[in-house]
Amino acid sequence: MLRERTLGVQLHPTSLPGGRLGPDAFAFVDWLADAGARWWQVLPLNPPDEFHSPYASDSAFATWEGLLADPDARVEPSEARAFRAREPSWAGDWAAFAGDGAIEAQVRFEREWGALRAHAAARGVRVIGDVPIYVAVDSCDHGAHPDLFLPLDQVVAGAPPDDLNDLGQLWGNPLYDWDAMARTGYRWWIDRMRRVLGLVDVFRIDHFRGFAAYWTVAAGAETARDGWWSPGPGAALFRAAEAELGSLPVIAEDLGVITPDVHALRDELGFPGMVVLLWAFSGPPDNPHRIENHRENQVVYTSTHDTDTLAGYTGEPDVWPLIETALASRCALAIVPAQDVLGLGSAARMNRPGELDGNWAWRLEPGQLTAAHARRLRAAAEASGRAGTCGVRL
Repeated sequence: MLRERTLGVQLHPTSLPGGRLGPDAFAFVDWLADAGARWWQVLPLNPPDEFHSPYASDSAFATWEGLLADPDARVEPSEARAFRAREPSWAGDWAAFAGDGAIEAQVRFEREWGALRAHAAARGVRVIGDVPIYVAVDSCDHGAHPDLFLPLDQVVAGAPPDDLNDLGQLWGNPLYDWDAMARTGYRWWIDRMRRVLGLVDVFRIDHFRGFAAYWTVAAGAETARDGWWSPGPGAALFRAAEAELGSLPVIAEDLGVITPDVHALRDELGFPGMVVLLWAFSGPPDNPHRIENHRENQVVYTSTHDTDTLAGYTGEPDVWPLIETALASRCALAIVPAQDVLGLGSAARMNRPGELDGNWAWRLEPGQLTAAHARRLRAAAEASGRAGTCGVRL
């Protein structure tokens, strides 16, 4: 998918100084352009849960009205009717689930986000979105399509034990009934991808490995330790989506417990995977995160929303040599979270997996990203050949 060396910065809209799609968002786009960054990566734009996580949303399709700069802007009845007509697969379900004003809020988001994306495109900046693989328990999606999921009183989603957690991770999400999905031609997933492609230019699929095989945990289990692997849909889902939507601009999040079948599926589909600089300086010689093992069709992150920041992880007061190392990687795309551009420590971390409270709250101070930061990032981008145009087939 990636064909030129480019640079992006990760910052969720909630981390803008105002936390909304107002003037701060437009100013950030201008800052990205000045910095030589051609990508703005965001987290899921769906409504967050009670712990502010956008990865556990009431809807895999709806956008969050909490991001609106003008949540009371007037919406004409004709606009609401037109939105329902454009999004027939989910708009009615969401209106029934979320109540009065739900569709009007989506229209407002479409207006504001559309204006922001148009401004970004004019400045040579495109948007990378994020798609969680699973939906939340009691979400609109689960309630509207129970036939597409395995019974929650039998099995739930999780992750296997690894070096960081010998009990695994017990997520509790409903698991897809992939046989039922296949009988529909993967319609729900195709509609979901169409929706996200109406909002962003490229999207990362979180926990991509679940499409090769997913960790299944018996309902009622106290931990995920005794789960088992079950086969995912493999390439069939993506081929069905490609037949309808064309080439899919997908980044495969292939971190964690990765088996050869995951890499084989990623490579069969031609999707770039991920490497993380934080993990590049330890482990065996074949550690994929080590700089010498990076591949061109890949995305290198200095850190991610689920890890510590560069400064917090390394204890280094100056992380720019590490940023420059990431930008020098052979990976076609390099992503630097805003926290790393600023050299912030662990207090600026976005999420601590496994902890419910205190996450997703970090926010920029007004003026914190300066013209000097932009000049330094542009210089690094130019030195590494990354300050060109957006390098993706759209």
